[in-house]
Formats: sequence, structure tokens, C-alpha cells
Amino acid sequence: MNKAVTEGFVLTPPAFDQGLANWSRGDGTSGTATYDGDPNAAFVAADQDFAGCLEVLKNEDTQKIRAFADMPFEPGCYVEVRARVKALSGNLPSVRIAAWAGNGSGAVTGIPLTGPSVALAEYGTVYEVRAIIGSGNRSGVDMVWGTAPTLAHVGVDLTGTNGGLIRIDDIEVEDVTSYFLRGMMDWVDVRDYGAIGDGVTDDSAAFELADSVANGRDVLVPSGVFHLADHVTFESKVRFVGTVTMPADKRLALTRNFDLPSYIDAFGSELEGFERALATLFNFSDHESLDMKGRIVELDRPVDVQAAVGNKDTYAIRRVIRNGQLYANPSTNWDPDVVTSQATYSTSNKTTLTNVANIANIPDGALVTGLGVGREVYVTSRNVGAGTLTLSAPLFDAAGTQVYTFTRFKYLLDLSGFASLDRFVLSNIDFQCNGEASGVMIAPAGGITHFRDCFFTKPANRGITSTGKGCQGMLVDRCQFLSNEQPLRAQDRETIAMNVNANDTKIRDNRVVRFAHFGVWGGSGHMFMGNHWFQGDNETDGIRQAGIVLTDPNCKTTITANYIDNSFVEWTNEHDEAPEQNNEFSFGALTVTGNIFTVNDVAPWFRWFVIKPVGAGHFIQGLNISGNTFKAINGNIDRVEYVDTTYADLDMGRTRNLIMEGNTFNGVSQFVSNPCMLQLDQNSTAGAWTMDFAGDFPFNGRARNVVAVTAEGEITNNSGNRVTAMPYVRVEQGAAKTEVDVVWPEACEGRVQVTARMDNAT
Repeated sequence: MNKAVTEGFVLTPPAFDQGLANWSRGDGTSGTATYDGDPNAAFVAADQDFAGCLEVLKNEDTQKIRAFADMPFEPGCYVEVRARVKALSGNLPSVRIAAWAGNGSGAVTGIPLTGPSVALAEYGTVYEVRAIIGSGNRSGVDMVWGTAPTLAHVGVDLTGTNGGLIRIDDIEVEDVTSYFLRGMMDWVDVRDYGAIGDGVTDDSAAFELADSVANGRDVLVPSGVFHLADHVTFESKVRFVGTVTMPADKRLALTRNFDLPSYIDAFGSELEGFERALATLFNFSDHESLDMKGRIVELDRPVDVQAAVGNKDTYAIRRVIRNGQLYANPSTNWDPDVVTSQATYSTSNKTTLTNVANIANIPDGALVTGLGVGREVYVTSRNVGAGTLTLSAPLFDAAGTQVYTFTRFKYLLDLSGFASLDRFVLSNIDFQCNGEASGVMIAPAGGITHFRDCFFTKPANRGITSTGKGCQGMLVDRCQFLSNEQPLRAQDRETIAMNVNANDTKIRDNRVVRFAHFGVWGGSGHMFMGNHWFQGDNETDGIRQAGIVLTDPNCKTTITANYIDNSFVEWTNEHDEAPEQNNEFSFGALTVTGNIFTVNDVAPWFRWFVIKPVGAGHFIQGLNISGNTFKAINGNIDRVEYVDTTYADLDMGRTRNLIMEGNTFNGVSQFVSNPCMLQLDQNSTAGAWTMDFAGDFPFNGRARNVVAVTAEGEITNNSGNRVTAMPYVRVEQGAAKTEVDVVWPEACEGRVQVTARMDNAT
């Protein structure tokens, strides 16, 4: 295709009928003699073979005919110069294509300036003379010019014997770059297929056409701004030198290089490139993942993924974003939205606030705080017309009307615009929140969201937030959470690494540094394995906060092989609209095994395991704390477990199926276990021996059962004779019901080992 069309270059010199003043008898440079008025040259208007042509009498050894017009020349350019000639009379000369080459500095020397010579053998026969000029040394190129020339004056030379009368047709020049490069280089240019690149003209069809003829080669989008008014899909790999613009509802699908750098190149912006790539990811069957290729996307506002996708609010096919960084720059766009509003809560409609004032200004996904509101309760959805808000969890003590505060944090990646999102994976992503933004808000519904090998660095408020049941089955593996509040005292920290409302999460091999809480978990069926969370500070006798907070009393959860450092496990029922025990499952179905518990520089009243009922009548009905290591450094603590009675106590008379054994205690004053074995030495004869288990059972439980009384050595009576009769026991003796009486048929003395339990087995 001639560059006169594709690039606006004029390659072909003026026709002879435009005047012989356009033609030089020398090299075509300014000031050389022309053929205009030359007695040996004339324009012939009606030659039978040529129509208009130049007739010239050869009277110089090398008769030059050159166009004054500049022919542009550039690297990678290949042009063919053609001339048709015939001899009329006199001596028969030879003819060749010839040119002068130059640039802004003058003539370029040291390069070939003439093509192959053609000898005219007879009169009246039309001969075609041609030569190819190009920058590269390719087969078929007659004049290899390299990259130095930028322009040329082309024409012909007549050589040989003088005295011949010759006629020459108009000289033609054609871009033949495609002869040499299109088949040898690995790209096609969208401009060759009609793309304009002016930022206004719709180039969609040209892009599609270029892709259709690429045939395994790349498609090149050269410099310029190319507007695409419709969807465009490339089956070929695309290279972007220029950029594209598209309406928000149109998508660019790059099937052979679907990665973030390609989209950044295409749209000329990290943020727009990322959002356009997300739109394609959710509308694209060829790829299940977007590879960021290690790119950093700097953000000054949240990325609303559903808004970027635009045409879907539910999605259930696995999609992955991997290998990159999202970086929060300082901006007021990260400031939380805070709204206060009066609303009414009723336990009969446990996840709804009604009669909500100012509801239109309360955003979905806002954290709800107020009297009787548990931790990490969010607005899942709004019904503005009805004046109601749906909450992520019930409120434990908020019946009636009060003023609530609604705080909407801002997230680097916000998925809350989806009504439901399943099987969404974030892998090897570094969320650089920088104290400006929070990390990720997941969709309010869906399941199996997976975070793996991610870093959440200095989130302003939250690392991962769930505002509904979209956390069902969530997996968080090998991630690191680094708090923005590390220099603060533990009790002054407010940021939380994550929260969960639904069931069946797997939290494995994560490292969590100095947050207020590692997380708040509602629901049940959770597994915590191989994590290390630490929440200490530099304060002597410091206060510590909970690492894991479990808000379902019958949580069906395992906490196994974790490193629980300067924090504690808190078990509560603060997400229960009727928190008093009412014949439902109470605190149970929790296994805590094989963990390392450590703490340093705390007051003796610190505890690693805390149960906090917020309603009366609850009890323990299934708890296993076994095989753990407890170690306090820089001062002993009193014991490892505790019931927080701020709202209510546990009913220790109903405890059943509690196992606490096989643990090791270092820097702990009071060891506890269940079952618990104590040695009783009776040094004077008595019929009833009393053993007090006060403080030896977990949670200061009662001595409810005795499973073994074993004599160590002889039991003797007042006469020194051996007593062989079997004693019986009385349990739950004393004011605190922590004593056991071993009753003999006669007064006696000796030593026994008494193994008692604070629970019933069933």
C-alpha cells in the first residue's frame, strides 16, 4: 500500500505534463539547470504508448534527469522507482534508475545511487527500468541506503553513446516495504487497515481487520490516540505504542497478552488499565486470571470492581488477580464516611434496623456502632423507601430506639458492589495501604473467596472486611498483615486484620502483627492452623487485647498449631439478639490443641483464653484445650483461663465434656486441668478426708465427679492396722462446691491420689 495513502507522504514526483521546470539536468538540488526551455528536450502530449512524456536528445555521457521534488525516506522504508522508455532514432543508449540522497546536512555519500542498467536494443520498443531503494540489505534491494538519508531526488540516467532521441514516460514511485518486512517482521500495523488514530474517528473496524490478517503475527498500535466505539477482541498479540479510548461500557479483549502491563500500555493509565482489565476478566472465557506481571498500580481512590465491570452484579465462575501491588497515595478520597442516625431495633427482626433517619446518606458496607452492638457489625444492604437497613449480625442488647454511628471505610479493592460473588481469588498481591486505605471489602454474598500469599501493609482501618455472608468458606493462606498502629499501646489500637460472618473459613499459615484484633469470627466451622499473630507493645505490665474473637457460642471450630503471642482467644455470644441461654446450644464445639501461647511484660491477671457470655444461664458443653504450651516471660501470670463476667457468669453446675490436659505451663502460678489429679495426705485418723480443688479446675469449676481414688501405700486405722475397705466420695462440698470428701468406714490415715472432674462426660 502506497505511503501516499497511509501516511500522507508524496513519493511519486510530478508528471511531465506539470512542466519541465520540475525536472533537473543535474542532481535535482536547488540551483541546478532544468529541462524547461532546453532545445534538446520537449514535452510530448500524445505519444501512442505513453500519452504525455518527456522527449530528450542524449548529448551528455551521463544524461541526468532528476525531480526537484523531495521524496521522503525513512528507516524501514522500501520504495520501487519505475520508468518506461523507448528509443526513436539515432544511437541506442542504456537507461538506469538513479537518485540523489541527502538529509538536513546535505548529500549522503558512500551509498549506491544508481540501479541496474537496461540497454535499449531497438527502436519503438517500450522498455521498463526499475530499481528498489531501501534501508536494509535485503535480497532484491538495488540501492541499500541504511538510515542516514531522509530524502531523495529520483529519476533516470541515460548512459552510453550520445545522439539518440529517447522518450520517457512519467516516473512512478511505490512503497514496497511489504515485500521485505511484512512477511519477515512479526507485526502488522493497524494504520495499514484504515485506523486513523486522531482520538475521534472510530477505529474499531480497522483494529478487527488488522487482527484478522495478522495470521500469527503481532498487531502494532503505533503512536496516536485510537478511539474504539465498540467492543474489540484481538486473537493476536498486540503491541501498544499509542493508546486507545473506549466508552465505559465497551471492552478491549486481548486474548494473547491478557495481562496488566498490556492494558496499562493500551489506555496510558495504571488505574484505567487495571479497571479495563477487570472488566474484561469478568466478561472473558479465554482467561481465568489477570496477571499483573509485578506492576504497581498507584491509587488515589478505591477501585469499585463491580462498577468497573459494569454489566454484572452476580458472578460465580472462578476468577483470579495475581502478581502485583496496589499502592494507596495520599488523598481525601480515602477518608471514611461517617453518618449518625436514629433507628429502632427489635429482637423479632434480628438483622434489621427500622425507621432509620437520614437513611439515604448511610452507605452500604458501613460499620455500625452503638449501645448493645457487638464488634464488626456492618450494613449489608439498604431499603431507602422502607427506611430499613439489613445488618450482617444481630445486636445483643439494643432493643428500642437509639442513635447509631455508621462508618464506611474505604478500600483499595472494593467488591461490595456485587450482590453475589463466588470463587474469587487474590494471589500474590501486595496491598500497600500506607495508613491511607483499608485493604479489601468482599461481596455481601457468595462464597469461597481465596486470599493466598498476599501482604496487607498498614491498612488504615481494616485488612479484609465482610459485610454479609460472602465470606462463606473463605480461605486465607500464607498472608501477612502488618498494622499501621504498631507503635501504639495494645489497648489503643483500633485496626482489625479481618472479620467473618459466615461459616467454614480456613485461616492458615498467616502472620499478623500488632493489630487490635487478628479478627472477629461469627458463624461456625472455622479452622485456624499454623498462624502467628502477635499483639504486644513496649509497656511494662501492659494490657493485651483479643487476637481471635469468636462470636458464635457453639462454634464448631479448631485452633491448632498456632503461635498466639501477647494476645488471647476470646469466646463470646455478642452477635445474639437474645443472648440469654434458652435451651439452645451453649458454649461448645471448640478444640484448642498444639498451640504455642506466649506473653511478656504483662500484669499477673492476664489470661490467654477468655469466655465472655453476654447473657445469663450459659455453660460449657464441649471444649478441648490440650497439648498446648503456655509461657509467660518477664513475670508470672496467675492462670491461663478466665470467665469475663462483665455481663454474666457461666453456670458451672452444667459443665459437660470439657477436656483440658497435656498442657505445659511456664511462668504460670496456677496449673489447671480437667480431669485433675491431686494428692491428699491425711496425717491423723479421720473418717472423712477433705480435698479442695479450688483453683485447680479450668474457669474455677466445681468438683462435680470423682473418677478415681487410689491409695498410695497402706491406709491404717487408730491401731495401726491396714484398712482394706473401699471408701466412697461426696462431691461438690464446701461453699464454692470445689471440695471432695473421701469417706471411710472407720477413722484412718494415709495418702490417696484423687482424680476429679468439673464436668459430666455427657
